[in-house]
Amino acid sequence: MNREVIHAAKELSIQVIREAGQIAKERYDHFDMIDEKDGFGDLVTEVDYLTEALILKAINRVFPLHQVHSEEAGSNNLESDWLWLIDPLDGTNNYAIGLSVFAVSITLLFQRKPVLGVVFEPMANRLFVSIQDGKAFCNDRNIQIAKKADIRKGNIGWIQGHKVQHDEKATKLRHHLELNFKRLLRLWAPTIQWCMLAKGDIDGIVLYNSEGDDLYSGVLMVKEAGGIVIDFAGNPFDEMCEEPYLIACHPDYKEYFMNLVKEGLAL
Repeated sequence: MNREVIHAAKELSIQVIREAGQIAKERYDHFDMIDEKDGFGDLVTEVDYLTEALILKAINRVFPLHQVHSEEAGSNNLESDWLWLIDPLDGTNNYAIGLSVFAVSITLLFQRKPVLGVVFEPMANRLFVSIQDGKAFCNDRNIQIAKKADIRKGNIGWIQGHKVQHDEKATKLRHHLELNFKRLLRLWAPTIQWCMLAKGDIDGIVLYNSEGDDLYSGVLMVKEAGGIVIDFAGNPFDEMCEEPYLIACHPDYKEYFMNLVKEGLAL
């Protein structure tokens, strides 16, 4: 793995993600185009396309041989050990209804493992950056996952895939988690939840079959902030997976989360 590539990718990502975030911020609450893009009612706006085009142009200029997959444009169909994942507007549904909870996410993977994650929240002006074995930062300040004296009083995030909808197992598990924590958050902007966990603002995440361009930047962020990301069986989550079922938390809470998930799935 070439550290020079990662360093150059980091500098490029920081620059272009701020530019993309500025576009989203300037057009917030007064954009012109909005469409449904699938049968689940998910939305796409002109801002998704504008920010995506900006990011893709920058990556293709500097790394023309890298594989790239983006939320709206799909794949460039190149074969490479290096893979970029772009979510140009994570939280489009929030954005479309005037809820200012959204972000831009850029991830670089090497041989299917995330090595760089950059997330920008334009409305809060928060830039999150993580590099494999290089810690995690918010606006250049090192961040660490938090440990609560009583995890039962904690706030956790719930993330589920578009196709999950009202799956009975997912619904029962979600309800079980709600009964065993102070609050369960569903933000419709997964990267923000991952960054909140890395920053110590929430205390865990349970993810139910949600894989996409918005996942791996957050996974890396949590790991580099001292957290663990495991599947429901307790195995470390280290590389891409088409149907992930995940727990993310402080290492000391591993058994507690695993037991709760096991109980919820057995209902």
